Amino acid sequence: MVFLRSVPLTEAGPLLEAGGLYLRVPQLSDFTQWVLLREESRAFLAPWEPVWPADDLTRHAFRRRIKRYQQEMRDDEAVTFFAFRAHDDVLQGGLTLGNIRRGVTQAASLGYWVGERHARKGVMSRAVPLALNFAFDHLRLNRVEAACLPFNAASIALLEKSGFHREGYARRYLCINGEWQDHLLYGLVHDDPRPNARS
Repeated sequence: MVFLRSVPLTEAGPLLEAGGLYLRVPQLSDFTQWVLLREESRAFLAPWEPVWPADDLTRHAFRRRIKRYQQEMRDDEAVTFFAFRAHDDVLQGGLTLGNIRRGVTQAASLGYWVGERHARKGVMSRAVPLALNFAFDHLRLNRVEAACLPFNAASIALLEKSGFHREGYARRYLCINGEWQDHLLYGLVHDDPRPNARS
């Protein structure tokens, strides 16, 4: 992993790079790429995500989204990254280290998505280790958790390849695609073996 910029969590955010991909905090200027990728990937993403608000793909909603991301960083509640292909700055997907808990917990929840045209190309296999290194080395977390639908074979494979351990099964855990659905629960602690981000 290469920290291209190591700065406090502000609107500028950190820039992380490895394996021909980089992660950075979303910016208002990302709207055009983001909306095109999300719109063309809607049917692909819908089975794995909460129902999108009616105005989700509008510029106004994106501006609210960016403000929320910035506020969550300032409040040490979450850090959201967009994942870009390094050689041409094409947006490929995104990750969030959300629900950050401090005190005796020092944990966060990992979520991610990838655009349909970038799926099955190893994008998240490179991005997730970068986000995990950031979580443990910069945020000083002890634990990162993740959940996925029991029939999401790609997500199960990604989490297990990234070093996560399957820890449980939660009934009606999250409302996905308009329905309360069961999820597999995964966890990773800071000293668990895990693959390094490819540099």
